[in-house]
Amino acid sequence: MNKLYMVAALAATLTTSALQIASAQSAPKTGIKNVVLVHGAFADGSGWEAVARILAKDGYTVSVPQPPETSYADDVKYAKAAVDAMDGPVVLVGHSYGGAIITEAGNDPKVAALVYIAAFAADAGESCASIEQAMPQASKAFKADSNGNWWIDPAHFAADFAADVPPAVSRFMAQSQVPISTDSFTSKITTPAWKNKPTWYMVATEDRSINPDNERRMAKRANATTVEVKASHAAYLSHPRETAKLIEEAANSALVK
Repeated sequence: MNKLYMVAALAATLTTSALQIASAQSAPKTGIKNVVLVHGAFADGSGWEAVARILAKDGYTVSVPQPPETSYADDVKYAKAAVDAMDGPVVLVGHSYGGAIITEAGNDPKVAALVYIAAFAADAGESCASIEQAMPQASKAFKADSNGNWWIDPAHFAADFAADVPPAVSRFMAQSQVPISTDSFTSKITTPAWKNKPTWYMVATEDRSINPDNERRMAKRANATTVEVKASHAAYLSHPRETAKLIEEAANSALVK
């Protein structure tokens, strides 16, 4: 009888433990559930598709605004509108020039964390242009037109912007690139959100559009949790899983007030 009782008790214990493990695995994650992905210069929001799919599959609500790159004020406005449309705290993510956008838009009270992907994390009084001048990028293919817009010479787009994405993709990106206005590129930051918000940063070690040492410098200055990937400037395209992982780390680590 005692042996039967012990077997029954052991079975009950194992069953309870199994249920607890299953419950823990199926329980929804705590933390921030909203993510806004902001594109950078010469690109549009479609480049975030692979990252957005991973985040959505993992239970996040994702928004991909389309700043027009016509002026810095307009671009910040588009990002803030996407943040304001969310129903709770937000992880705000920016690639390249999108980093300059989230540096100001990130002051929105809903923004709980910032993630920079090979991006400009400028300080007060700095612009994307001044940062590039202080520590020049490898690319020499940026050209201005008569309308005050800047482009990447299509012949150099793949090598200097997206060297590690499929050639067919980089060719189309060169054809469909969105020019950035001089105003967007030269407007100075006034209130950097990274000084008051927890920050994460992905350095692209093969970047030819922003000097990787510049990225490291900005990440360190922002006291950002930093990872490095062997990637071109388009790291979010060539390394979507690593990008999503960093965003999810920010979502699960940032304290929500």
